[in-house]
Amino acid sequence: MSEYTPVAPDHVVTCDDAGNRLGTVRRSAVHTVETPLHLAFSCYLLDDADRLLMTRRALVKKTWPGVWTNSFCGHLRWTEEAEDSLVRHADHELGTRVRDVQVVLPEFRYRAVDASGVVENEICPVYVARIDGDLTPNPDEVAEHVWAPAAEVLAAVRATPWAFSPWMVRQVSDAAAAAAEGGSPGARTLATAFRLDV
Repeated sequence: MSEYTPVAPDHVVTCDDAGNRLGTVRRSAVHTVETPLHLAFSCYLLDDADRLLMTRRALVKKTWPGVWTNSFCGHLRWTEEAEDSLVRHADHELGTRVRDVQVVLPEFRYRAVDASGVVENEICPVYVARIDGDLTPNPDEVAEHVWAPAAEVLAAVRATPWAFSPWMVRQVSDAAAAAAEGGSPGARTLATAFRLDV
């Protein structure tokens, strides 16, 4: 990693279309109606019974407050790779550790606009991991959480996609498509977790 000095301790890494790092923006200032492309990740967390952790975003969140989504997401810092950021966010958002981390959609990218007009614009590889310890959600990040069989989560996403984050809806769809087309073993892992017919 270069000697670049981030603009603030809590920042987001901007990037070009190929994912090359360009600079940083304060996290509190990055999400606007013209949000620059930046680096992030999403993670689906399973327990030993293969239940999926669903979280409802805290009402104080700037984007998609109160929306149900995957287990947790986060932005990379300048000195981090995605898996380093994932471990940090598991602790910060959920008060837990993770194990058996596997990337399932390494090239996932999306752009979405919420009801207020704020844009999310991310290169956002998708991971599956298992929880390793107790769960103590941070109320500034998570309003509610539930462990549910993946098949029930999938049914809910398909029936009421408007109730879930747009990135989760896309990720489930992309995993199914990639697996059906003989895609990566990682995509098949996520598809299997959701009991998709592949």
